[in-house]
This record gives sequence, C-alpha cells and structure tokens, in this order.
Amino acid sequence: RMRSLSKLGLPAAATTLATAGTGLPADAITVTQAKAAQTRLNKLGCAAGPVDGKIGTMTKAATVRFQSANRLTQNGSPTRTTYSRLMASTAKRCDVRAVPARSGSGRRIVISQSQNWVWLIDARGKVVRQGGIIDNPRYLRAGTYTSGAKCGRSARIRRNTDGGSLYLNNFVRFAPCGIGFHQIPTYKSNGRQIHADYLLGTNYKASHGCIRVSASMSASIWSFAAKSVRVVVVRWSAP
Repeated sequence: RMRSLSKLGLPAAATTLATAGTGLPADAITVTQAKAAQTRLNKLGCAAGPVDGKIGTMTKAATVRFQSANRLTQNGSPTRTTYSRLMASTAKRCDVRAVPARSGSGRRIVISQSQNWVWLIDARGKVVRQGGIIDNPRYLRAGTYTSGAKCGRSARIRRNTDGGSLYLNNFVRFAPCGIGFHQIPTYKSNGRQIHADYLLGTNYKASHGCIRVSASMSASIWSFAAKSVRVVVVRWSAP
C-alpha cells in the first residue's frame, strides 16, 4: 500500500511517494508526478481512474497495461523509468495494440498471454474489437484452437456455471475440455462480478484456465463465434 511522506522538508507539491514500512525508493516519483502520470495514463486509454496522486490498485493496474503495451517490466510500479516512457511523445496507447506477428491471417481470435490481451479479427484482417483479459498460462498452451463443442460439451452456453456459486456468462468453448471465453464470473446471489473490469489486461488475477473478459467483450465474442472460429494463443508477443 502506498502512503505520502509529508515530513521530508519538501514543498507539498513535491511530496514523495514511498511504500509503507520501507525507506524512500531510489526512483520514487513525487505526488505531482503521480497526478501527471494518472492524467497521462487516462489519456492513453489505460484507465487509471481519479487523478488524486494516490498509487492505488486502479492506477497500478493501468500502469501494468501501459508497461505491457510499451515493452516494459510489468510490475505496476510508476518508477522514473516508466514515468519517463509514459511522458514521451512515443508512448503507445494501452487500448489500441498491433496484432502479434506470426498469429496467422484471416478471421480469427488472437490471445497474447504476455500482454494479457485479445483481438477479434475479421476475414479481411481488420481488428473489430480488442481488450484486456485475465487468463492462466499454466492451463492453456500456446497454439491454434477452434471454437466449438469439445468432449461432448456444448460450444456456447449463455449462462454457464462453475458448479458452485458463480455464473460464467457468455461462455464460448475453444479448447478441451472446459476452456473458453466468458465474462468475469458473477455471483449467483447478487449478480456482481468477482473482481473489477480494471484488473483486465494485468497479471493481478488468475483464472482457472479460461479467458475472462468484460461483459461487453464477452457479448462480442459470443456473436463473433456464432460460427466456428480459429483461436490463436501466443505466449510471448511484442506490442
């Protein structure tokens, strides 16, 4: 958790952030810089949330998405290195990314496990939708799959269940036997998601093998996979 150190003999605008319980990091940024970083992250489509100078979970998740899109170490820490790249005119957006090389051609869905990102690509090679995911590379190997029924199980299930307290809405199967896309799981009791959308595109959560996406992305994938579609999973990919 981050806290503000207000007794460093510095002006209030230059108060420096540090991790609670530790000394001052060598590459810490100031509160003013943190606000500038949040503003810049939001402008680049990284969804940092309120510009308040506090490096909370939402800002850290946005930082991970920026680091992922700009080939930096994904640690969620707005260090001076990340800050410098963020403020550069060459900084890449978080929400619009190039399709990974060597992911094939034609109509397909591409998953990058290193970027925690997914692309829906039409027959002409145009990206029709892209966005962040939560996955678990331990259960899904890189390779090419095809959406559809597997192991005698349905290809698509509008309201799937985990067999317990959760719904896996808009479930689209593409790998044996139970791996598919679905909305972030929701509680049967109240309909709430088990975690926020802003964690998508990061490694802060891990699924049980499936690909978690936002509700709107799950609806897009549901429609896109009405007919069987190739799903290309790449482990490492440069943005």
